Amino acid sequence: MAEKYMQLVLTPAVQRAQDEYFGGHDTVENAPEADPLTIREARFITTRDSFYMATVSETGWPYVQHRGGPAGFVKILGQNLIGFADFHGNQQLISTGNLAGSDRVAIFMMDYPRRARLKILGHCRVLDAREHAELVKALAPESLGERVERLFLIQVISYDWNCPKYITPRFTAEEMETRTAPLVARIAELEAQLAKERTGRNDGE
Repeated sequence: MAEKYMQLVLTPAVQRAQDEYFGGHDTVENAPEADPLTIREARFITTRDSFYMATVSETGWPYVQHRGGPAGFVKILGQNLIGFADFHGNQQLISTGNLAGSDRVAIFMMDYPRRARLKILGHCRVLDAREHAELVKALAPESLGERVERLFLIQVISYDWNCPKYITPRFTAEEMETRTAPLVARIAELEAQLAKERTGRNDGE
């Protein structure tokens, strides 16, 4: 587990709750300013096709938003710097507005088939796409460049891998097609054999 993550989330209230329920609490000392992303995290981040991002409003209410795109739409831009393009949406701009008040974000990235979950804490900047043409090219497919309105850049402070317990495996249509392809091929082969046998019997009659 990355040390900085636990240092950030182990607030006094959390430690008191641990004391009450477990008779003691966790502590983290001498954590780094940030935990560097490794190849494992980078590979996981850049192969996701969706994630959940939490921000906090000026009134203190949390807001969780689902973000989706083609696999790999979240890019690694530098040491602990990740980013993605924000396309034209419902025009509520809740996450964008929240980030103007507090740049802190919490992200959940899921791999349901493999029951893996990566949690990320970081600071997010929102940039106007019209003023950052080169970043648009780096974060969005050329065919979709004109639809990009904003760019989200997240400086990752830390992360944590969760255990797979209670993560229900879920599969996309493409993943199911891949998994069932051998069965489909075998069924087609057997159907062809049956058809051939029927034809042979009919010819014999």
